[in-house]
Amino acid sequence: MTLSIELLKAKDEILKYAASMGLEPFETVFELIDYDQMNEVAAYGGFPTRYPHWRHGMEYEETAKGYAYGLHKIYELVINNDPCYAYLMKANSQIEQKMVIAHVYAHSDFFRNNMWFGKTNRKMMDEMANHGTRIRKYSEKFGEDAVEKFLDTVLSLENLYNYHSVYSPTISGMPASCEEKGDEQEPVRKLRAKEYLDRYINPPAFMQKQRKKRKDAAAARRKFPPRPEADVLLFLLENAPIDTWQRDVLSIVREEAYYFAPQAMTKIMNEGWATYWHSAIMTGKCSTDREIIDYADLHSSTMGTRPGVINPYKMGLELYKNIEERWNKGQFGKEWDDCDDMVVKKKWDRNLGQGRQKIFAVRRIYNDITFIDEFMTKEFCEEQKLFVYKYNEEANRYEIADRDPTKVKKQLLQRLTNLGNPLVVVQDGNFENRGELLLHHEYDGVELQLDEATDVLVNLHHVWQRPVNIETVVGGERKLVSFDGKEHKETSLGKSEES
Repeated sequence: MTLSIELLKAKDEILKYAASMGLEPFETVFELIDYDQMNEVAAYGGFPTRYPHWRHGMEYEETAKGYAYGLHKIYELVINNDPCYAYLMKANSQIEQKMVIAHVYAHSDFFRNNMWFGKTNRKMMDEMANHGTRIRKYSEKFGEDAVEKFLDTVLSLENLYNYHSVYSPTISGMPASCEEKGDEQEPVRKLRAKEYLDRYINPPAFMQKQRKKRKDAAAARRKFPPRPEADVLLFLLENAPIDTWQRDVLSIVREEAYYFAPQAMTKIMNEGWATYWHSAIMTGKCSTDREIIDYADLHSSTMGTRPGVINPYKMGLELYKNIEERWNKGQFGKEWDDCDDMVVKKKWDRNLGQGRQKIFAVRRIYNDITFIDEFMTKEFCEEQKLFVYKYNEEANRYEIADRDPTKVKKQLLQRLTNLGNPLVVVQDGNFENRGELLLHHEYDGVELQLDEATDVLVNLHHVWQRPVNIETVVGGERKLVSFDGKEHKETSLGKSEES
């Protein structure tokens, strides 16, 4: 449904204000839809032409019931695309629509200018439609049950990829050639020296070290993959013994995972940026006197927090405001860091006026982890009353465990690392020379949920079609968890040095 005359006028006015403040959004196409259509679009991740799968139906039911019971409300959906697409809820009031439009333009600016979105497909709306067409074609040709079952399998593996790199290195599983084996047998080359100096220039220890380096290099060439591979989906795509249509389905899931990765990597920054600018536009430009109270009520509802949950709108907004204030007042650099006088720091103001320039620079190059690591200061943690909490089983409640800013930041960064997922890499595609798959869990103090891990091994076996294994740490002990297609097995590998 097209926008009303009032909304079209408000949209143009807000875009003009956004541009005057330095925002550079994509051309943005707005569509007005009712709550049922909004829930449906949300269930498909914002892409109504996406491939069919029961998971989308489950997400629709969850979203629809949440709206019906008053647990949440979707004000808008905005898609990283060029042009950018945004859906507005038809039932929203005029002031809600204006706030949302300002919010959308800020999101569009972030999509366009943040470097972590630079490699995403800007025509993903069309690409998603192509994905849907291909999977529907496979369903007609190979049967809905077979395609759905395989989709169930690979969707359970969709977070096993290297989100830091859009273009992962190609894996070569070729065995060492005869020439490589011959290289191992060649004598190690010595440094040129006269005969009477040879034992000094090429001592036995040096020659032994050179032989070991040659041997290790030859072993690395034979290894499959040559080095641990964080993009498990790519490894399966290139090496798993699956049919052509299955390989295509796997490539679709992997491509979509990479498309959505930057949104997960910048959730706090992105929502904070949009909230910062909708606030600036609405309070400074676009709210009438009678609308400002309603706007303040709407804005405050997005700022609420509760224990154990990060509110990205609140966290991001407060960090941007803190950065802007610090760079306006010159509260950064060596002189600021070396100052131990809290009275002086409280009154510190160099009148630099660089705050707005700084937040635009931050918006361009940071993601959530670097954003928090760089700008969440001790003063910020104390001002926002941030703390580490833990569950008290005796009292049956969560309690404050520590207020140390260093520990607050560490816990938050740990939750954000690898998008909150355990880091798992392919260690060996020919484990024990039997064609088995060996994964390695990069243990960081948080153990795998073994019940979930064993389910994932079942699905991996379905794709790899050979026994699969994962090495991890459980209770301070290294363990190898395996699945051979019939049963699971746990093998102790000794005490862990990482625990």
